[in-house]
Amino acid sequence: MSQSLLMPKATAVWLVDNTALSFEQIAAFCTLHPLEVQGIADGDVANGIMGVNPIQNGQLTREEIEKAEKDPNYRMKVSEPKVRVAAVKRKGPRYTPISRRNERPNAIKWLVRNHPELKDAQIMRLVGTTKSTIESVRENTHWNAANLTAMDPVTLGLCSQIDLDLEVKRASKDAPAQHELSEGTTLLTAEEALARATARHALEGEAGFDGEGSSGRANNADDELDADSVFAKLKSLKGNSDEE
Repeated sequence: MSQSLLMPKATAVWLVDNTALSFEQIAAFCTLHPLEVQGIADGDVANGIMGVNPIQNGQLTREEIEKAEKDPNYRMKVSEPKVRVAAVKRKGPRYTPISRRNERPNAIKWLVRNHPELKDAQIMRLVGTTKSTIESVRENTHWNAANLTAMDPVTLGLCSQIDLDLEVKRASKDAPAQHELSEGTTLLTAEEALARATARHALEGEAGFDGEGSSGRANNADDELDADSVFAKLKSLKGNSDEE
């Protein structure tokens, strides 16, 4: 069926009492089980439910009923509505109840502090405010700045968690990723850093006496370090410092 039926059980009650349709036809039209329709006819199901005339509410025509009564294999269809009401699309800032409007600066302060990646237009959509109010809160020039407290707009009832997550996700896609490290970059432990520094000083000392100058130091610095020799030198330095 292209359209959903209103009050299917009440409609089935009316069809059982006022038509000669089979239980299977009524069940198919009302999306019920045939045994449930039979229970309605026997008085075991839907006791106290008043029947609803589908012809009066425009969901079924008399011609469709007569056609089904003549052919037990025919399945009735819900009538198309004569008037279609378009869904209202919200434009501009979100409407905020009067009782919650005084809380908007607190929500703006929370969003600016916890989600600086959000644009002003996104904050306007979330809490139903204006750009000038956002700027005043961000720059701490709001007339009530001294009394503002950062509060989650979801907790205040100004927006839903789904809307907030959606706006944050959109802002994250637009913002460049700054947390990514360059390829091959790793953090060294204190022992490894000390070992590399010691090896660097040792290489620079050797380069100063071999007559190679700066070019020699550059070539030696580019050579791959031997980890065993580095740690051996480190241990010897530590031993000398202990003896002293």
